[in-house]
Amino acid sequence: MTRLLAPVLAALMLAFGLALPALAATAATVNGVPISDLDVSARIKLMELEGGGSRKAALEALITEQVQLQEAQRLGITVSEADVDGAYQQVARNVKLGTDKLNALLAERGVSQATMRARLKAAIAWQRVAQVAVMARVEISDLELDKKAEAALSPDMSFDYVVKEVLFLTGPAGGAAARTGQANQYRKAFKGCDSAVDLSLSYTDVAVRDLGRRHATQLPDGLAKEMAKLTVGQITKPRTTEGGVSMLAICQKDAAEDTTFIKNKLRNEQGQAAMKTEAEKYLAELRKKATITY
Repeated sequence: MTRLLAPVLAALMLAFGLALPALAATAATVNGVPISDLDVSARIKLMELEGGGSRKAALEALITEQVQLQEAQRLGITVSEADVDGAYQQVARNVKLGTDKLNALLAERGVSQATMRARLKAAIAWQRVAQVAVMARVEISDLELDKKAEAALSPDMSFDYVVKEVLFLTGPAGGAAARTGQANQYRKAFKGCDSAVDLSLSYTDVAVRDLGRRHATQLPDGLAKEMAKLTVGQITKPRTTEGGVSMLAICQKDAAEDTTFIKNKLRNEQGQAAMKTEAEKYLAELRKKATITY
């Protein structure tokens, strides 16, 4: 029936002067896989939402993503719809929107969800390719890390602490300014870790919790410098945090030149930089091998 109707409908449209729907022109192919002008136009709209982009940039991004997807397929890597759903929800959280509001924002700007999801799928696929094929190419020298970690270990960072946190919760008990004033009163009356909980009972909505052992390299630099000047039984100045107004009480303090945390941080930083460099090289190799026709 469909085969019979198709020529009849086409004849009727021509008879009444109606244009037949045009097929989307191909902007490029990657190893025979087409990228249409419609794909490029849709990507331009998405890039405009993020700050702008040219047709050339949109096309090159789509070509790169097609190369990435094809490499993932070659390696047997799959990306499920659930994976893309999770990434889409993360985008919404990053811009402090629910998925419904993100959908509305995209629709308002003329961007389809399919365009966003296609890019997310390629990003997930490439991340997995990097883990499988690129990570093995990354080498980090332990000896070099040791030298850099030792050089980064300042006197302020050479202590090991056992600490308690005294947290003045903000909310019904007062704002940050009012709670900071109360925290300063607590600090003046503070006599040591053993009496931390009893002293907190004089105030409303105050939590005292054991944080256990912390090396200075695990603390923010400013806090580590302040604590280096304090002795056992003293407490830091109030600091406003996400949970409220916080102070750290020093219950134990020992000299400890431990570079473990510095080394791990350096390893992570160097590893990420090396991964990025190697991934870029790997992608350049793939694009060079690919048959790309504009």
